[in-house]
Amino acid sequence: MSPVHWLFGDQLGPHFTATAAGGTPRNTRWLLIESRAVFRRRRFHRAKAHLVLSAMRHRAAELGERARYVTAETYREGLARAMGDAPVSVHHPTSRAAAALVASLPQVTVHPARGFLVGHREFAEWAARQTGRRLLQENLYEHTRRTHGILMEGDRPAGGRWNLDRDNREPPPRGRTTLGAPPPYRPREDEIDAEVRRDLDRWEREEGIDFVGRDGPRLFPASRREALAALDHFVTHRLAGFGAHEDAVLAADPVMSHSLLSSSLNLGLLDPLECVRRAEDAWRAGDVPLNSAEGFVRQVCGWREYVWNLYWHLGEEYRHRNALRHTAPVPEWFAELDADAPRARCLATVLAQVRDTGWTHHIPRLMVLGSHALQRGWDPAAVTDWFHRCFVDGYDWVMLPNVVGMSQYADGGLITTKPYTSGGAYIHRMSDLCAGCRYRPADRTGERACPYTVGYWSFLHRHRARWEGNPRTAQAVRGLDRLADAAQVVRAHREAGDAPP
Repeated sequence: MSPVHWLFGDQLGPHFTATAAGGTPRNTRWLLIESRAVFRRRRFHRAKAHLVLSAMRHRAAELGERARYVTAETYREGLARAMGDAPVSVHHPTSRAAAALVASLPQVTVHPARGFLVGHREFAEWAARQTGRRLLQENLYEHTRRTHGILMEGDRPAGGRWNLDRDNREPPPRGRTTLGAPPPYRPREDEIDAEVRRDLDRWEREEGIDFVGRDGPRLFPASRREALAALDHFVTHRLAGFGAHEDAVLAADPVMSHSLLSSSLNLGLLDPLECVRRAEDAWRAGDVPLNSAEGFVRQVCGWREYVWNLYWHLGEEYRHRNALRHTAPVPEWFAELDADAPRARCLATVLAQVRDTGWTHHIPRLMVLGSHALQRGWDPAAVTDWFHRCFVDGYDWVMLPNVVGMSQYADGGLITTKPYTSGGAYIHRMSDLCAGCRYRPADRTGERACPYTVGYWSFLHRHRARWEGNPRTAQAVRGLDRLADAAQVVRAHREAGDAPP
């Protein structure tokens, strides 16, 4: 009997079907299981459900007769139907739930994870060497670049600095409504997409499976061919303009020069090393500046590797961290992606982007969506679940450290040394979202008081005992003491409750 290898829906690239030596075994057969229970458990963004199912079905079509595609209520049911008790292998899944499932199945052999540059054992050995030190992203980033020789000049980083982030914090160009970058690669839908859309319609109509957000046309790659085309288009046409303005936000240009490759990486359609090598080659050829290449490399082999490994290293208990004791529920208008509810232009604009596409870049995620949730004191577990469900690139391993740790500071500072939140001044400086808004970023009181400015000072007041002892926030707390209207600001924030700002 030919060996059978199980491919989860985020293990769809050739590096998941190759042998350890890199070739494709001739007699192996492939199993893909589409579990309906996955979509019953959570209300995913419909564009995300469409993308995942389209990618799985495209991969099965590519593998042809050597693949068996099973639709079932659960993975366990699908595996039993396809294999009985026959042996099957699988690469280490990307979620704790899936890892526990395959570990419980005696006929399944689990191989090491793929799709990442730093394996579990390597990370554990690296972490053990950090005795007495925090597990800093910058240190892992340096380790990864040294190990793989990425953007290196001998034993030194290219340009003499590991991190060029300070060169990549420019506000948007003054007087411009777009960055002027060439448009991103967009795929063309095919009959597989039409089939997926018909199935999703039927699930909603007949099976009580519900989604949020809007679906279509598909904006992100669902096949290896499309993902490679997207990578080539980004490096050739968009990477050069990425670096300086990677933290800037423009209402009419939500994609700016961002790569839009996160969903392809997280579906396993692209391998991280091939992505960073393409960026490095473009820099060495003189086609892109170093700060753009390094900024992209840092996203892929810096933060992505850090988050992936922390997900496993910190354990299941990390999911329940709530250092700030925030317990307010996510309000319905936010949960339903009701972009018409908020009057604050920044929040309405970003929420509409998520509703319509299932994507927005990292600064709107952190400093508009996440910051608002943090200021309002929403339950970090519920916020994490929302991000997981509503973003096309959202997976448990992605969102747990990003939201619990970075966005909501629920781990008390294990990942970041200060909370990522701000008043309206930051949004005003880094975006054009304040233009035409009914609120004024500098106003703390009155009808035009910016909800982010009010929320920021109220957040500092609520947790001042914690922040006044933190060197990175102590100055802000002293600023709170200088506000003559502090009590009025705090009262206004409390009275606002969970109403859309």
